[in-house]
Amino acid sequence: MIGKISGRIEYRTADHVLIDVRGVGYIVYCSDRTMAALPSNGEAVALYTDMVVREDLMQLFGFTTLLEKEWHRLLMSVQGIGAKASLAILGTLGAEGVGRAITLGDVTAIKAAKGIGPKTAQRVIIELKDKAPAVMALGGSLAQAAGDVPALPEDVIEEMPQPPVKVAPATSSSSQAEALSALTNLGYGPSEAATAVAQAAMEDTTAETSTLIRTALRLLAPKG
Repeated sequence: MIGKISGRIEYRTADHVLIDVRGVGYIVYCSDRTMAALPSNGEAVALYTDMVVREDLMQLFGFTTLLEKEWHRLLMSVQGIGAKASLAILGTLGAEGVGRAITLGDVTAIKAAKGIGPKTAQRVIIELKDKAPAVMALGGSLAQAAGDVPALPEDVIEEMPQPPVKVAPATSSSSQAEALSALTNLGYGPSEAATAVAQAAMEDTTAETSTLIRTALRLLAPKG
């Protein structure tokens, strides 16, 4: 299993890039969002990867963060969602957007992805809603463990005259994970805590942990 690719982009198409790793070229398929974040041809890049192996097919799919990769794997576990559909959803919403949409039961957001109909979007939410809190909580530890950017080998870096890696800006997955952890420590259930954090993140996409916690607590407060 190939879990990470580090090298130089040799060429790109609409949905994949060829990454040269010490003379061996790997074709890696990516979402529209990831493709837009990648550097130009000839520059260095590092991507987390997931490999799909079938009788007549072997493909690599690339992600800028481990959280995105985790959502890809979960989306593909849903009946009717293959790699292409998963990348379409991630390309439209991003990893955090997928988590929020599933947690909030937002069918409209899921079916905004190309090729995703309302029945499939509903199935995604039904099958993954209970798993969303755990993935949201996992986001912070993944970001801390990997810095959301896989490192290039030292010998490759030494040969580079330009900056080694260009990836998408860091997201607030760590803040959301910390807020979720704080709420569950206060006694809230994982599902209701995740819903509140998702709503708080939608209100302020740049909110830090403390702001997310305050907003989520306000949303969780008894009404009336």
